Amino acid sequence: MESFETLFKESTKIHGHICPGQVIGVRLAILGLRKIGIDDPKGADRKKVYVFVELDRCATDAIQSVTGCSMGKRSLRFIDNGVMAATFVNLETGDAVRVTALEESREASKKYCPEIFDKRQRQLEAYKIMPEEELYKVERVRVNIPECDMPGGPMSRVQCQVCSDWVQNKREIRRDGRILCRSCAEGRYYLVLDGSS
Repeated sequence: MESFETLFKESTKIHGHICPGQVIGVRLAILGLRKIGIDDPKGADRKKVYVFVELDRCATDAIQSVTGCSMGKRSLRFIDNGVMAATFVNLETGDAVRVTALEESREASKKYCPEIFDKRQRQLEAYKIMPEEELYKVERVRVNIPECDMPGGPMSRVQCQVCSDWVQNKREIRRDGRILCRSCAEGRYYLVLDGSS
């Protein structure tokens, strides 16, 4: 695996700015990959890695950058738990770990960089040198990934009988003998303003 410095630079470029979340995310991804036996996530091991992220913040961009996983490749899954955590799965072996950033690391940053008074800058520098055990909790876990969520082409495509949208990968809802997309079955997150485009 590439060095922290190289991965941090690449992640920051993709994310658009330097921040403590980038340091947390890069180190979290390196740790998670190491724990499941992945050395080359963007090369030889790229089809072995699957990642669940639980927060849509800076660290998620770092995790995506380090692992090479993405939603478009169906190897990155967002679970909206609002927790700075990610679960790394080795699809070949089934090994999986959930790595959670520890809230206590914010306060602990004072111990590592007491000379830096700006909180954000202190955390950014301290997170680079803090021991992993002070930054993260690591749990061995078991993850069941349904076949319809695995990387690869769509397993199924069906048409909603209300709006005619095509629904892939068993995301349809069957109700009263009809096939519905989730928007028609559960409500839309958007409001259609008119019938034309």
